[in-house]
Parts: sequence; C-alpha cells; structure tokens
Amino acid sequence: MATTEGRRVTPTPTAAPAATGRRPADYALAVARIAIGWIFLWAFLDKTFGLGFATPAAKAWTAGGSPTTGFLKGTGENALGGLFTGLAGQGWVDWLFMLGLLGIGAALILGAGIRVAAVAGTLMLLLMWAAELPLDTNPFMDDHLVYAVVLIALALANAGDTLGIGAWWGRTPLVRALPALK
Repeated sequence: MATTEGRRVTPTPTAAPAATGRRPADYALAVARIAIGWIFLWAFLDKTFGLGFATPAAKAWTAGGSPTTGFLKGTGENALGGLFTGLAGQGWVDWLFMLGLLGIGAALILGAGIRVAAVAGTLMLLLMWAAELPLDTNPFMDDHLVYAVVLIALALANAGDTLGIGAWWGRTPLVRALPALK
C-alpha cells in the first residue's frame, strides 16, 4: 500500500523478512511434517519390535506376528470388510505396509522425498479410512483424512526445506532429473 501526501507517494513500510527467508508458518509446517513423520515411523518401530504400545512383544513382526492382521481382521463387519479382511496377514501386504510406514516416516522426518511420501502416505491413509467405513463418530471425517490433507499441504509448501534436508535433496542430480522425487 502507499499513502499520498499531496502529490508525493510514500511507500508503506513492510516487515523485513527474517534473515533465513523463513516465515513462522514454514516452521509450523516443518514441525507438523516431523510430527506426522514420527507417527508413521513409530508405528513401524512398534509393529516391528512389539514395544508394548499398540503391539505387544508376542505379536511383533520380528516375533512372527503380522502387522496387518489385527487392524484388517477387525474390519469384517464394515462396508468394505470383505476386501480388507481378505488382505489381512498376507506376506506381501505386511511387507508393503511396513516398508510404507518406514519410508514415509523417514522421508517426512528428514524432509527429503516429501512429494513421494505425501502420495504414498495419502494412499495408505485413504485405504485405512476406507477399511473403517462406516465411521462410528462422524459421517465421513476422521483423523486419516485430516492427516492426508496435511501431507498434501506439506508437499505443496515444500515443507522439507525448513528444518530438513529438502533444499539439499532438491539440488541432487537425481531429483533434478526426476523432480517428482522432491
């Protein structure tokens, strides 16, 4: 905006950008990125080693348990229960699920590969949301959809560049050749 004093135009002062060029919102998105990354990574660690939070040691993946059986077997009465119950405990589903948790969590925490993590994480969350339909507490909205929207926002905002290695990652020859990997 500018103000006029007679014929002279005086520019309105604007706030100077921070020395790093980062806004407070950039840091808030970085913290959200790391927090959601931890949720994915923690689920991987707990299901792998049975740390006793959601997965008891006896049902750990390393103890021969299936990381998908508990959740997917419990969907039998839901709208898409037949589909998801049939996937429960299959080796390829367990591996895909666990690699997804690890990869998405690591990418979000590091700030590299946010676009890939956002797509994979959104897909995983949408499948988990669909497995729970119909929802008990809301006609359609739950935390899976909220996390999916946040993942998309993180990718669109290049949230890996703040408090992460996203800026460096984006300059690597691989990412320059394949920008979708940013």
